[in-house]
Amino acid sequence: MFQLIPFIKAAGYVGVGGLVFAESGLLFGFFFPGDSLLFTAGLLASQGYLNIFILLGVTFFSAVVGDSVGYAIGKKAGPKIFNKQESIWFHPSHVERANAFFEKYGSKAIVFARFVPVVRTFVPVIAGVGMMKYKKFFVSNVIGALLWAVGVVCAGFFLGQVFPNAEHYLLPIIIFIIVLSFLPALVHLWRDESARKQLVEMWKRMMSRKK
Repeated sequence: MFQLIPFIKAAGYVGVGGLVFAESGLLFGFFFPGDSLLFTAGLLASQGYLNIFILLGVTFFSAVVGDSVGYAIGKKAGPKIFNKQESIWFHPSHVERANAFFEKYGSKAIVFARFVPVVRTFVPVIAGVGMMKYKKFFVSNVIGALLWAVGVVCAGFFLGQVFPNAEHYLLPIIIFIIVLSFLPALVHLWRDESARKQLVEMWKRMMSRKK
């Protein structure tokens, strides 16, 4: 498991901000542990390793800029990527679906996606591909960054103040955060039959390519 405490102590604000930015805006950043990173950073701030105000500024700024970069990638390069027939993850119809989706649910999608691992990395790109108006995207981006980047850091900070030895229970806390993060996606899959079928089809395509 990625050792968050040593990493944060060694890399400081630059390391935390860099990972938040990468997970929010760069396609390869989807595997970074954003939720647990923010929570642990807040916990360490409560112990004096980081200044909480600087940390909040860095994480908020990185989250906003990261999503904006993801949006720019989707708007400029997205259609070329999404139109590739061989793509495992995307089909040409995804562009049309993204456009229709953001016309109806755009603002909510940008905000709520912040709390779903993997999804939060790709949603800004989809928004750019779907040609969502940037002004509308930016407002949702800022709100989502406040709730996620600021909110999760504050949760770790306040828990650390209430329970000074909370870092000794960091592993079960992080596991709980990860499960909680994936819960909305699991509920959606449980309720939406078409989403379940898409997931099964995607898995079959991946398996067929490995043969």
